[in-house]
Amino acid sequence: MKARSTLCFGAILLVAAFAAAQAGRLPAGSPCGPTPSPSTTLFVNWPEFHSDASRSGCNPYESILGPSTVGNLMLKWKYTTDPFGSIDSSPAVSNGVIYFGAGDDFLYAVNARTGATLWTYKTGAGIISSPAVANGVVYISSMDRTTYALNASTGALIWQSGVGYYYHSSPAVADGLVYINAGDTVALNASTGAVVWHYPANALETSPAVVNGVVYVSSDGSAGQGNGNVYALDAQTGALLWTYATGANYVTSSPAVVNGVVYVGSSDFFVYALNASTGTLIWKQPVSYEVISTPAVANGKIYLGSNRAVFALDAATGAIQWVYFTGDYVFSSPAVANGVVYVGSRDGNIYAFDAQAGALLWNYATQNEINYSSPAVVNGMLYIGSDDTNFYAFSLPGK
Repeated sequence: MKARSTLCFGAILLVAAFAAAQAGRLPAGSPCGPTPSPSTTLFVNWPEFHSDASRSGCNPYESILGPSTVGNLMLKWKYTTDPFGSIDSSPAVSNGVIYFGAGDDFLYAVNARTGATLWTYKTGAGIISSPAVANGVVYISSMDRTTYALNASTGALIWQSGVGYYYHSSPAVADGLVYINAGDTVALNASTGAVVWHYPANALETSPAVVNGVVYVSSDGSAGQGNGNVYALDAQTGALLWTYATGANYVTSSPAVVNGVVYVGSSDFFVYALNASTGTLIWKQPVSYEVISTPAVANGKIYLGSNRAVFALDAATGAIQWVYFTGDYVFSSPAVANGVVYVGSRDGNIYAFDAQAGALLWNYATQNEINYSSPAVVNGMLYIGSDDTNFYAFSLPGK
């Protein structure tokens, strides 16, 4: 009887997860296991930076691309912005549309299968931040010190809110609020843009993670003027729940929060795992390089980029599982789907590695470096932007 109850409970969780995926948002902290979706027609979204508000960097439902097929990836389409349109923004994917910002001040909405332009919106400055899509609205922050809410179908402006300093940080959306790091960490009403609360976290370039009513923030400041802290704040009030001081003056890796653990890299050359409820240190692991990218969490491992290397660490202990050395810095944050790790590098390459062994399975050389754009992997497609002013989409032949 107990076994039957456990099976029923597991089935309920699986149905709930699939319902959330079909609605366009994975449950916060969703496990990213090796089991693919039972339906290859299940349409999955990647609606904000690093997949979801927990910043897991994981798509647990991919069943088309995998270690045996990813080597056959081909360029399906390429979208070119203007000569000043370098693309550091990471894409959001929602309901068949790709959203990304560019250095030419525009937010772009393009057809995910064809790359055809659906609409564009011009802000007052370049866009490094990644969009977040929720309930038919696209939220994006610009270097003009403004966060915008736009109709996801038409690009029409719903509201704009100017708070704090310039924005590298990508919004997180949860429970009717939009969270952004703009010097202070700020919570905005998702419907009106009104400021609900703010907390002086001194964070500008990192992006908040939101899980189970808590906002997690790493302090980077600007040009290394953060304080090296990781903060946990009440998502509704902004009240401080706990803080943890790393050994650095600033932390430029955004936190990823999965299965009750906060994973974050630091400029002190360490990766940290903290108890999400208390902030207690679980482990810290030296990786010999400053860590800027946000960890991706899947299959009991975490994956992250650093100075000229991609690392895989054991999620429970921090022990290094494998290392792959690229030709330049890896600021891009990895994405994991169906046993494959995808990431961009300043050496201009997009890489795909076997998630277990670290073997190189595929790479593609763009025309310029990839700085901060991080890949999205959904529905058998790989999407990423580059400083060569191109946005790239890859698929298997004939797909």
